[in-house]
Amino acid sequence: MASVGGDFIEITYNHPTLGSGTFFPKSGEESTLDLGGFRGEDDANMVDGGGNNIKQLSQVRWRFEGTIANDMNTREEAETVTALAGSPVDAEWTFTHINGTVYIGTGSPVGDVQPSGQSATMAIIISGGGKLKKI
Repeated sequence: MASVGGDFIEITYNHPTLGSGTFFPKSGEESTLDLGGFRGEDDANMVDGGGNNIKQLSQVRWRFEGTIANDMNTREEAETVTALAGSPVDAEWTFTHINGTVYIGTGSPVGDVQPSGQSATMAIIISGGGKLKKI
């Protein structure tokens, strides 16, 4: 069976006070997904005098990065992302890929919220604690 890459087609959120909704990633744009969890330090000197591996593990949060459509007239994605980013409470997120894979996690938008008026798009980073789970 072939590996199927391509677009994320839908991002949904469900927030306890701000409600729920959907963001639509832009077709043909690169996106990245870090499932989170533990990572080993990448240091060539992480060995002892006997040549034995020294493993240093750190936990990292999960992260989705991509480009979504931004409709200033009716859907108001920039305003929604800003509200979600500013909330002290995390939302539940799902990320649906064109190949049918869906991941779920709890977190919030991070970083700048800077929509493009020319292209009607916006870069988005959503991140959270723990790990993204495939459902």
